[in-house]
Amino acid sequence: MVLLGADPVVETTLVQIVKAIVIFAVILQVVPVILLLERKLLGRFQQRYGPNRVGPKGALQPFADVLKLLSKESSTPTTAVPWMMAIAPVISIVTAVATLAIIPFGPQGAWGGDLGLYGIDVPIGLLYFFAFGSLAFYAFVLGGWASGSKYSFLGAMRSAAQLISYEVAIGLSLLGVAMMAGSLSLVDIVEAQGSAGKGIWFVVPQFVGFIIFMVAGFAESSRPPFDLPESDAELVAGYNTEYSGMRFGSFFMAEYIEVIVISGVATACFLGGWHGPGPEALAPLWVVLKMFAFVLFFIWIRATLPRLRYDQLMFLGWKVLLPLATLNVLVTAILLVVT
Repeated sequence: MVLLGADPVVETTLVQIVKAIVIFAVILQVVPVILLLERKLLGRFQQRYGPNRVGPKGALQPFADVLKLLSKESSTPTTAVPWMMAIAPVISIVTAVATLAIIPFGPQGAWGGDLGLYGIDVPIGLLYFFAFGSLAFYAFVLGGWASGSKYSFLGAMRSAAQLISYEVAIGLSLLGVAMMAGSLSLVDIVEAQGSAGKGIWFVVPQFVGFIIFMVAGFAESSRPPFDLPESDAELVAGYNTEYSGMRFGSFFMAEYIEVIVISGVATACFLGGWHGPGPEALAPLWVVLKMFAFVLFFIWIRATLPRLRYDQLMFLGWKVLLPLATLNVLVTAILLVVT
């Protein structure tokens, strides 16, 4: 894409700004849809209707929820640190949205021109994913500590321990993929699974890594059965106990964006990304369908499995997933050298 008379640096900057605005605008529309889908499916799983009163078939329920949160007061306890408490939800949602920028929805030139269907393509895409995933836990710790509540602080500590425990496993699970693709860029990883590369989706040779990534992905996004930081039966609501209004809504929204991010990374690294039958112009459709299947899987697991005890959570992370992920990396390295 060329802007007539524009400086290349200015042109690149404008393109990135437009991409950032598009990503943020789209995700703001997608999250309410996923929320409605989850509530509807959970209702069916539990033999009830789910939302069915606001709008046709309950379709406007997410918008009613947003209006409710916007109309609520954002209260601050007297023991809290107000500015830290206010900045924590911002960190949470910014880190979640920023990670979406590396999810590739199509190759460069899929819809004509030289514009890639992704926010950015950095050579260290997987490291970018890990970096922002690690930054996200500061939002939970900061929010829990700054709230001035023992329940919030205990939930924040649980969240920090959980994210640190499973960050190692999720990193090692993707290391085998990076070794097979010979790159950390998600675009390169997707291309390596096409006809120009190895021609096989990495979910086949890296099936163990895929299982580890999905289990760790549930823990990273604090989704059931790993929702211990928000275990309402024990800690009221964990790190966001003292939050209300759109501050609470930001944490809530960040969780669903994280589900989309995990689905996008899994699609790119294990399910061939945009590769599928038909012309290249259908590339975004295949990515969206694969991500949608992962989102349905997240909802299905929430309706099926009960929450783990905290000791079970730590045992699974350190004594099961970590050794398996390490063994998977070693076997992958040996096979790559031998073959």
